[in-house]
Amino acid sequence: MAGSELIGREEMKEVMDVLETGVFARYEFDNERKGIYKVKEFEEAFAKYLGCNHSLGVTSGSAALKVAMTALDIGPGDEVIVPAFDFIATYEAVLEVGAIPIMTDIDDSLNLDPVALEERITPYTKAVIPVHMCGAPANIEEIINVAKRHKLLVLEDNAQACGGSYKGRKLGTFGDMGILSFDYYKTMTTGEGGMVITNDKGLYDRSDWYHDHGHDHNPNVGRGLEGRTILGFNFRMNEFQGAVGLAQLRKLDYIIGEQRKNKAAIKEALADVPGAGFRKLFDPDGDTATFLGFNLPDEPTTRKFQSVLKEEGVDTIYYKDNAWHYAPRWEHLIAWSTANSKQYPFTSPDYKGKVEYTTDHIPHAEEILGRTLFMIIPVKMADERLEAIRGGIQRAAKAL
Repeated sequence: MAGSELIGREEMKEVMDVLETGVFARYEFDNERKGIYKVKEFEEAFAKYLGCNHSLGVTSGSAALKVAMTALDIGPGDEVIVPAFDFIATYEAVLEVGAIPIMTDIDDSLNLDPVALEERITPYTKAVIPVHMCGAPANIEEIINVAKRHKLLVLEDNAQACGGSYKGRKLGTFGDMGILSFDYYKTMTTGEGGMVITNDKGLYDRSDWYHDHGHDHNPNVGRGLEGRTILGFNFRMNEFQGAVGLAQLRKLDYIIGEQRKNKAAIKEALADVPGAGFRKLFDPDGDTATFLGFNLPDEPTTRKFQSVLKEEGVDTIYYKDNAWHYAPRWEHLIAWSTANSKQYPFTSPDYKGKVEYTTDHIPHAEEILGRTLFMIIPVKMADERLEAIRGGIQRAAKAL
């Protein structure tokens, strides 16, 4: 559960600052708020932590994806390449801006495969969204290289690897834009909430305007009196989210450090299982250790191992059967069941490509996810719990 395990006095203090002003909104009420601007402070602190120029707090990671794609001018007629192993929000956000998500294979890191990415590019491809799934970095340098060769935009979905890095550089800062998620299950949390990040001032401005009904936030005129550039919508982060985020950000490196220790201990126990291997990490030092991914020789062995672990009280996730994180399992996506009764944007006359969500395009995902299990790594893990996990692993190994 990561950051939610550590909610305490620090978060309470930040929230009380907001309650004492009585101003819960991101903007306006300058006299009443007594200098308290939690979202602004959170944005500035996060940009400094990541080493990027601009960050923008929004209502969720899903909203961050939509805001970023809108700023990047992705829309009807465009294709966006996304990995088959992913949370559904990435696909939904692509559809929300009127574009078509193109399901693409993964490599041994269980993230987007740069080779498969290049194979899936068509004349309609405008962007690629590499997703750093389950806490570990994708082969982001090679993905960026492919994108540059084909003049594609890159939007990094770093919802699941907040604080992670690749060769010392924070994830989310490699592409044209990046996003983060702070929902209750993430590495750090604001309950709900997300962040758009970029080094490009123009893309930041478009995101900023769009997320707040087109307001350009000109400090020299009153709100609603500005000269507006674009229409927008409401994806504003509120002051409570910013307050909790500030406290959680200060704990982020500690969270990752504790998860790494706990992951290493469980990984050591799994290393003795016959035929067991581990998810490829392109940069082990950049892994947030939110999850431990391991694989066994084949699907029947994997399912049996999971079954025995469950009997021993040790939970694992088999993502090949997962209804939220593996695209071929999304019956509503395959049926084009968008919220629009006309099945837009799949039926948009602007789109000239071909939509295919068959597993023929993702042979490696089918094979490797079929023999892979994941464990969620906690921040807090008592010695007794670790011993129980070790014992469960030993008994499951004997049952193979």
